[in-house]
Amino acid sequence: MSDRARILLVDDRPENLLALEAILEPLGQELVRAESGEEALRQLLHGDFALILLDVQMPGLDGFETASLVKQRVRTRHVPIIFLTAISKEAEHVFRGYGVGAVDYLMKPLDAQVLQAKVTVFIDLWRAKEEARRSVELLGEQELATERRESEERYRSLAEALPQIIWTSDANGRTTYVNERWYEVTGLDRDGTAELAAVIHPEDRRATSARWRESLSSGAVFELEYRV
Repeated sequence: MSDRARILLVDDRPENLLALEAILEPLGQELVRAESGEEALRQLLHGDFALILLDVQMPGLDGFETASLVKQRVRTRHVPIIFLTAISKEAEHVFRGYGVGAVDYLMKPLDAQVLQAKVTVFIDLWRAKEEARRSVELLGEQELATERRESEERYRSLAEALPQIIWTSDANGRTTYVNERWYEVTGLDRDGTAELAAVIHPEDRRATSARWRESLSSGAVFELEYRV
């Protein structure tokens, strides 16, 4: 995954989007445009974002309605939203913004340094969450690898204790394991080949090989009597 945070810029005026890009471009993150609330929701369907900068006054879905829909979706409800507005910063508007899930509320015209500082905070938070998520995934992979290794060790211990020949192969038919009984019955050197064909009676090799290839291709159980 990229170390660049994706930031969704939502404003119905292209000149405002251009101004936002000019302010945020020095931060080196991935900036994604949306010129309406509807387009913002579509963008959120197709990718994850670290932050949304959302204009309040837009035709169609306004910023409040868009934010409300964002917070209703399980996949996007955790994405922080900063409202950008040129209208009054009276208490009722601010409370409404926080009420639909905004984490901050900035007035236009925007102060470039203030906006950069606030966005940087959320980029750092996103990176910390990503690092934590990756650590959890890595731990899960390590635990799974340990479980697989322990399972294989148990299988081999059981196979070595049985009086029958036990062998396994990969999806390409290459032998990956034979137990001790294999060498006792076949008399083959442990440093030599452990391939099935090496111990099949010459008169049975063709039929056995054909049946083996058929089982590999179809996934059917390989069950056949042959001489060694």
